Amino acid sequence: MVKILIGCTGSVATIKLPVLIETISKGKGTFSSEIDVRICLTEHSKHFLQDTDLNDVCIYSDSDEWAAWSNRGDPVLHIELAKWADILLIAPLDANTLAKIANGLCDNILTCIVRAWDLSKPLIFCPAMNTKMYQHPLTAQQISTLKSWGYYEIPVIEKQLICGDVGPGAMAEVETIVDFLKSVMKERNIE
Repeated sequence: MVKILIGCTGSVATIKLPVLIETISKGKGTFSSEIDVRICLTEHSKHFLQDTDLNDVCIYSDSDEWAAWSNRGDPVLHIELAKWADILLIAPLDANTLAKIANGLCDNILTCIVRAWDLSKPLIFCPAMNTKMYQHPLTAQQISTLKSWGYYEIPVIEKQLICGDVGPGAMAEVETIVDFLKSVMKERNIE
């Protein structure tokens, strides 16, 4: 069984999470093995899922991290999730969390998972932000840093964004993400 942890950050592209989960679930027959999907949400990503039913999926957030630990010897959730997952897919990765990861900051469950991530396992990230943020020189530098660690980028696409601006910065389409996920699994012989 392949264990996929999907992380979502504070980008409006988080609204695509149900479709991403459904596409992976529908495509289970096209994966070479069974898939177990769990979700890790930043507090800001929850804003885009307020009226979304995700009851069929195990979801983690910062409150779970703190509730799981009370004494020495208790499991630390971000460490346990980093060990559990075969693949970490961050879709979407907003500008704020991109900057945190690239600079080693870990102030929430998702960034702590990334900081504890075993670099021998694939981490796939899907940037998503406003065109002006995407075109800032820091973005290319930070994406380059993540890729230098062996992380896989699924590049942004150009389209009209929710804010009305037109340009690059939108998260890749769900089908593209799932196809990329399958190709990484095949390349890395993850079954």
